[in-house]
Amino acid sequence: MRSTRLKKWAAGAAVASAGILLAGCTPNQTRGFLPEGSEGATNHTDSIIGLWTTSWIVLLVVGVIAWSLVIWATIAYRRRKGETGVPVQLRYNMPIETLFTVIPVILIIGFFAFTAKTQSAIEEPIANPDNRIEVIGKRWAWDFNYTDENVHFSGVQVQTDQNGSPTADTMPTLYLPVNKSTEVKLESRDVIHSFWVVEYLYKKDMIPGKTNYMYFTPTKTGTFVGKCAELCGEYHSNMLFQVKVVEQDEYDAYIASLAANPENQGLLSVDYNPNQNLPGTSAPEGH
Repeated sequence: MRSTRLKKWAAGAAVASAGILLAGCTPNQTRGFLPEGSEGATNHTDSIIGLWTTSWIVLLVVGVIAWSLVIWATIAYRRRKGETGVPVQLRYNMPIETLFTVIPVILIIGFFAFTAKTQSAIEEPIANPDNRIEVIGKRWAWDFNYTDENVHFSGVQVQTDQNGSPTADTMPTLYLPVNKSTEVKLESRDVIHSFWVVEYLYKKDMIPGKTNYMYFTPTKTGTFVGKCAELCGEYHSNMLFQVKVVEQDEYDAYIASLAANPENQGLLSVDYNPNQNLPGTSAPEGH
């Protein structure tokens, strides 16, 4: 009788586990609840989604097994009517203890290896990019240098309407041509910021006195959300921007519109940085 009950509980746990696994079939769940529109956004996003979702599947399986064993042990070894005293104590079980040590080590090594592989591919520099952009973060807006075309866009802090939504005409917009390998040079003009295009699933800090780079190829046209991901002061929440990935002819037309305005000609620099004692610079006068 006891064996029959245990089999029923085991079958129930198996059905529940299968139900949980089969529930992950919606588009939102298959990408691990990552932002909508991230699939195929760059040449890197699919590998990031794969790493993320695979990790969750492995951890879910481990969790289901662990929960099932806990439930099984709770039921199988519960105190029954009429039983008294301390249950039988087991001091050691070397096979189980070895299993509980080896499996986590294998999982950790596997997670590390696949993460390192994915991140190495993302961080691999592009020797001769088709397009070079310089992004300068400043409290609380963004400047974009289109390096190869020798023009720039100077952004202002995003303003919001009565509902707290950003107004479109104050939103800094970075234009990128689709299917062109891109190098993004990241600079800060004051404090630490972080360049984050949400659907691109990757972000990188912008540190005063240090130049960072991002490399990717936009593979899907559209408008993508960008924001600063490092708390940088009072109006950090308004340090927003958007990325528009367009066809080459539309990109060329936008660059031409910038070049037609003398104020947008040439490239901006970080010369207005209020930090006057960064590494490699002399101390302020009087010190």
